[in-house]
Amino acid sequence: MGLFNLFHTPEQRHGLNIIIVGCGTVGATLVERLSKEGHDITIIDKDRARVNEIANYYDVMGIIGNGARYGILMDAGIQQADVFIAVAEDDELNLLCCSVASKVSKCATFARVHTPDYSSEAQYFREKLGLTMIINPELSTAMETARLLYQPNALEVNPFAHGRAEMVKFEVYDDNPLVGKTIAEIGSELPHDLLITVIERDDEVIIPKGFDHIEVGDQVSFVSSKEHVRDFFEYIGFDSRQVSDCMIIGGGTSAYYLANQLIDMGIEVKIIEQNRARCEELSILLPKAIIIHGDGTSEELLHEENIRHVESFIPLTGVDEENILLALHAMNVNDDVKVVTKINRVNYRDVIRGMDLGSVIYPRYIIAEAIISYVRGLMNSKGSNVETLYHMFNDRVEAVEFTITEDSPITEVYLKDLKIRKNVLIATINRKGSIKIPSGRDRIHVGDSVMIVTTNLGYDNINQILEK
Repeated sequence: MGLFNLFHTPEQRHGLNIIIVGCGTVGATLVERLSKEGHDITIIDKDRARVNEIANYYDVMGIIGNGARYGILMDAGIQQADVFIAVAEDDELNLLCCSVASKVSKCATFARVHTPDYSSEAQYFREKLGLTMIINPELSTAMETARLLYQPNALEVNPFAHGRAEMVKFEVYDDNPLVGKTIAEIGSELPHDLLITVIERDDEVIIPKGFDHIEVGDQVSFVSSKEHVRDFFEYIGFDSRQVSDCMIIGGGTSAYYLANQLIDMGIEVKIIEQNRARCEELSILLPKAIIIHGDGTSEELLHEENIRHVESFIPLTGVDEENILLALHAMNVNDDVKVVTKINRVNYRDVIRGMDLGSVIYPRYIIAEAIISYVRGLMNSKGSNVETLYHMFNDRVEAVEFTITEDSPITEVYLKDLKIRKNVLIATINRKGSIKIPSGRDRIHVGDSVMIVTTNLGYDNINQILEK
C-alpha cells in the first residue's frame, strides 16, 4: 500500500469528498470530470504507475492497494466520504467495495458492472448492499445506439423527462428547407411545439435567438416531446422511419445488449464474431439473431454478408482503430447506411470529429454524466435538484434538467420577466408528465422539471441561471 500526492490543506478543500476505485478509462474520465467540478478526489488502484500518473496529473490523492480492504478505505477517508465509486474491471470487486463502503459510511455508492446477470439484479443489489446506482457502460451504450437507430437521421438523441422529451442533433444539408430561415420563422411554421436549442457552425457554438438563421453545414439541436421528433424530420423532408436491419461487428457484451434491444424493436440483427465458442453462446442467447462465425474486418466477408445494402452498421470490435476503419468502409460502400461508431479512448477526439463516422458514442462519457448528475444533486441545491445532465458539442454545451423542489426566485414569475443570464435557454417544462415548450407567458411551478441548455457550464441549482 502506498499513499502520496496529498496537496490540499483544509482551507483549500471544497466540493464533495469522492473516492474512486479503479484507474482505467472510466475511472480516469471520472477524475477528469469531477475534478473540473471542484470536488476533492481520492483514487485507489493496485497499479502503482497508473495511480501515480493520474494523481500527479490531476492533483488528487492516490492510494495504492485493494479498494475492498477495510484498512485501505479507512486510509482513503471513507468515513468522511460523500460519494464512493467503484469502476474497476472486475464486477465482483466493485460490488464488494461498495458493500464494505456502505457498512462504514453513509456515502452514496456506485458500482460498475459488465455482466448481464448482475445488471438484471440491480434492484436486489441496491436493497441488499445499499447501492445507490449500478452503472453498466455496455448497456448504456446499447440504449443510446438503439435510440439512434430508431431516429436514424439523428447524430445524437438525448432523453429528458423520463423519456418523454428528447434533444436531437442533426446536420443541415443544402436541400434542407430550413436553410436561410430564422429561428422565429421556423417556430411559426412548425405544426408542433419544438425549440431549436443549439447551432454549431464551423467552430462556433450558438445558443440561438429568434433572429439567428440556419445555414448549410450547421449541426442543429432541437428539443420536443418524443412523439413529435419524427413529425419534425418528416416536415423537413427526411425519411423518419427506424432502420429495418442492422449488421454488428463483434459479439461482446455490448453487442449482446444492443441485439436484444433491436430485436425487441423489430429490427433484424446480424452479428459477425470471430470466436466460435462465443458464436455458439450468442446463438443460444439470441435465437432471433443471425450469428456469423468469421472475421468482421474482412472486406470479402462483409460484402458476402451484404454490407452494401444493410440499413445500419455498428462496429463493436473493442479496438477503436478497427471500429473507425470499419465505419469509414461502410460509409464508403453504402451511401444510405446509418453508422454508429463506439470509441473508448478520447486521445484523438478532435481528429475523430473531423472524420465522417456517422454518430460517435463514447461509453466513458455516458457513465460520467450519470454520476455527475447525481453528484451535482448532492451539492445542497436550495430549491432545485439536478435530474439529468448531458454534455454536447465537444463539452461546450450542457443540457441540464432540474426538478423544482420549493419556491425560489425562479418560480411563479412569467419567464419574460426573469433576468436570465446570457447564453441560457429554458427549453422545456415537464409538468405532471406533460411536456411544454415554454413561452414568455409561462411560469415555473414547484414540482415541475425544467430543462435548460447553456454554454455556461457547471450549474447545480436552477437559480444560478438568473443574473445577480
